Amino acid sequence: MREPDVLILGGGPAGLTAAIYAARAKLAVTLLETVTAGGQLRDTVAIENYPGFQSVTGEELAGRMAEQAKRLGAEIIGFSPVLSVSLAAGVKTVQTKKASYRPKAVIIATGAVPKKLPIPNEAKFAGRGIHYCATCDGALYENSVVGVVGGGNSALEEALFLTNFASKVIMIRRRGYFNGAASTFEAVMNHPKIEVLFHRDLLDVSGGDSVESALVVDTRTGEKTGIALSAVFGYIGTEPKTALFRRDIALDEQGYILTDETLRTNVPGVFAAGDVRVKAVRQITTAVADGTVAALNAEKYIKQGQNMAGA
Repeated sequence: MREPDVLILGGGPAGLTAAIYAARAKLAVTLLETVTAGGQLRDTVAIENYPGFQSVTGEELAGRMAEQAKRLGAEIIGFSPVLSVSLAAGVKTVQTKKASYRPKAVIIATGAVPKKLPIPNEAKFAGRGIHYCATCDGALYENSVVGVVGGGNSALEEALFLTNFASKVIMIRRRGYFNGAASTFEAVMNHPKIEVLFHRDLLDVSGGDSVESALVVDTRTGEKTGIALSAVFGYIGTEPKTALFRRDIALDEQGYILTDETLRTNVPGVFAAGDVRVKAVRQITTAVADGTVAALNAEKYIKQGQNMAGA
């Protein structure tokens, strides 16, 4: 049984920042990440709104964060998915395939994952024309027509990225406007390779071994139209990775973790940071802020003799 002071679950910006702050406080810190440190941040091609950087790739920023945490003494263990947790009792335990942990405090920073497109053939064509990461799979569609479903910053940014490969990018937006940054919206609307279909909803995709066409409907008139394309990339929001915590941790109706302003959960000694918790804005900078707050309050909890109540 391993017994770190602080066990951080998740290695995105929130988790890595928490590791940096907890390590600086001279606490024994272990961070567990399902794949590699950085999480979904590593899939971001260009970050242009992180203070101090004109532009930086997600991989570079994640790498710098991880290296700083390690240099301060934090232990980062990749490819270590959590199998089970027990957090409600006074003794907290976390089990992975390789080890068991009994930390004094836990920071949940598991983040959120993309929502799947709600279409009948999603499972059939997943990975064969249905994708959720342009950075990962965009290069598969060199000189092809692809679609992007969604209306936020992620959809806009990934549509622009896909123009590096695709001959044409068709944006399918169920409303008559986008929710993203004005500068990104302007770049999309002025790009010669991008066609925007407002007031359209994706009904399904079809094809043989891979996607060959999409069926969309005009949300105002009900008219259905087929579109020849080779792939659809979905950016319709995210859902939190909280399935392991439902038994012990209070969640909202969407499954996000409820916290107070100190990022305490309902369980003493368990904190939540980043996209996994209930919050109004989900950005890299807000995740970093959460990691800071969670780590400082985890330190306070430990140094006060683990007597702080839950939220």
